[in-house]
Order: sequence, then structure tokens, then C-alpha cells
Amino acid sequence: MGNRVPFPIATGKRLGYHGVMPDTYHALALFSGGLDSILAMKTLQAQGLRILGLHFCSPFFGHPDRIEHWKRIYDLEIQSVDVHQEFIDLLLTGPRFGFGKVLNPCVDCKITMLTRAKSLLPIYGARFLVSGEVLGQRPMSQRRDTLNLISKQAEVRDILLRPLCAGHLDPTPMEREGLVDRSGLHAISGRGRKDQLRLAAEFGLPEIPTPAGGCLLTERESAKRFWPVLTRIPEPSPRDFALANIGRQFWNGRLWMVVGRNKADNEALEGMASTEDLLFKAVDVQGPLALGRGKPGISWTEEDVRQAADFVAGFSAKKRPPGQAAQIRLVRDARPHTLECPAQASGNAPTWMEFTWDEARQEKQDRFTQDQGKQSGVEQADRHPPQS
Repeated sequence: MGNRVPFPIATGKRLGYHGVMPDTYHALALFSGGLDSILAMKTLQAQGLRILGLHFCSPFFGHPDRIEHWKRIYDLEIQSVDVHQEFIDLLLTGPRFGFGKVLNPCVDCKITMLTRAKSLLPIYGARFLVSGEVLGQRPMSQRRDTLNLISKQAEVRDILLRPLCAGHLDPTPMEREGLVDRSGLHAISGRGRKDQLRLAAEFGLPEIPTPAGGCLLTERESAKRFWPVLTRIPEPSPRDFALANIGRQFWNGRLWMVVGRNKADNEALEGMASTEDLLFKAVDVQGPLALGRGKPGISWTEEDVRQAADFVAGFSAKKRPPGQAAQIRLVRDARPHTLECPAQASGNAPTWMEFTWDEARQEKQDRFTQDQGKQSGVEQADRHPPQS
């Protein structure tokens, strides 16, 4: 047992895999694109096992645009897995094992992904699952008791292998039966990266991913955008969370308006608009595009529309001569209109407010009262990607 490569790795050609048909695999691995997930797959690949990486994509994490790059430079097989709705539903109902410091449900997240991965095993003819978790790397979600909790809740105790820290864990059935050579696994633990970097050098990785948070739910700036969508929009969709990542976000009760900050934002908003949405744009002077979200169950009255137009006019008020009314083009139900807004219109109108993280945090505490004693002491404080 140690940090070594058990078999030499072929360079410039694909490894030969034993014991599986071309369209089947020995194992499915959770693959985030981070160093640990790469090393976990390479460790088993070096034993002649064929591993398929599952890259989970939700509104909050995942980079499907990078899959081809990873496949090419690391010589790995990777498939994206859409879990958009599963994670929206998880946040709406509230994670069983609680949130971390922001909106990150790290333990429930890993359980959800392992459960989904387990359901895919028969599709790919795979025998077991792989995760790049390292014992003690995260102060809460990668403690020994939490790793055991995750395995138990996902019902994967006998089919989950953690190659990077296997030396600190009991042998799995895959090791006992000889499918995996335990002597070729590792005994990494703790928060440092020295062992991983040494192993990466042994594998000859051409690119070392930088350690960085990959989940937007760990970031306050993103969380303050997502929280009102979760709590004020009926049946929020992946489109809604994509919209929450653009421009400046303003709320008036349950009414939601996004104002572009630059040309890229304006183009993105125009491209995301549906026939249910309202688009506001000054036509007399240059100004931002604003999108009012239209959803079933949310009604924009004529007064709401008028106030929104006044608000949008305020963003370009300094570009007009004093006393000149603003001309705002409104597109609603695919029909354009022009609204005249009084000169005193101001973007500081109190009816439209930006949400703060402090407000979101207080609402989160009020909505999800957490008894940490009933959650096995699990408080997911990690600010890292949910996939290892």
C-alpha cells in the first residue's frame, strides 16, 4: 500500500482493458474535473480496469464544455449526467443533513450523486463505484463518520471504492475478491496536496487542476441570487437559475427583474427571454436591457409594469436633458409597446430591491431550523466541488 503506480502507463496510446466488452465498464467514477477525481480514475485505469467518469451537471456545478478537453489530455472516458432537477428539488425540500455555511448541502449532494450513479451501473455493465474522496480533507463532509454515513444512506457500502484513501479504510469486496489490487491503492489523508502532486507526477499528468471551489452554492454572491428564486418563484426551473447568474437581480415581492450590466448581459438576457417574459429597453438614449420574469402564478399588473418601466428609465436618467421624459420600449407577449416615463423616474425606486446575503441567510435559518444533534454532527462547511 502506498502512493505508487502499480503498472506502467502507456504514453500516446489507449490502454488495453481486460474482462469487459467495448461498451461496458468495470466501474463508474464520480468525476468533477478536480485532481482527486482524476487520480482516482487513473489509479484504477493503471490496473487495467476500464472506468467511466460521470460528470454531474446542475444549475450550480458542472462544466460539460470541458469534457472533451479532459478526455483528450488525461486519456479518460467521461460522460455528463444531467441532475438539474434533482438538485433543484433537493434545495426546495431542504437537505436532510443540512446546509453548510452558505447554501451548500454537501452531504446530501454526495448521497444524491452516488444514488444516481448506482442506478446507472446496469446500463454500463459496471460492477462498482469510485469516488476521489480523501479521508480528513474536508473538516466535516470527509470525516470518517461522514464517509460512512454517505455510503450507508446511498446504499453503496459494498460497491463504493475510494482509491486515494483506501489504506485507511476496510477492504471492499472488490479488493477481497481480487478485482482491484489493494496494494496499488493509496493511503492519502488530510488537507495537504503533497501526496496528490507526487502521484500526479508519477502518472505524468500534463495539466494539474488548481484547487478551487466548483459549486456556486458555496459562494455568498451566488447564493443571494439563488435564494429568492427558490423561495419566491413557483416551481423554479433550470432556466430560472441560469437567469439568476446574469446581470443585477431586483425583486418587488414575487416579481423578479434582471438588469443587464453590459453588452454581454444584455445579449444574454435577450437570448433567454421567453414569450412569458417582459423586456424593457430605453429607446431615446442608450441604456440597459431589463427582463421581467413571467411565470404561471405570477401576475404583472399594469401598475407593476409602469413601476418597472420607471425603474429601468432611472438607469439612463443622466443621459437625458433635464425634464425630458424617458421612452421605454416594452415587449410583452411578443408585442412591442412604447411607454413614456416621467423625468423624475429613478433607478433607486424603493419598490425594487436587491437581495443581500444577510437577508437570505436569515430567511434560510427561519425556514430550515437545523438540529445539528440529529444530523450526526454534520455541518457541511466545505467550499469545494461536490464531486470528488
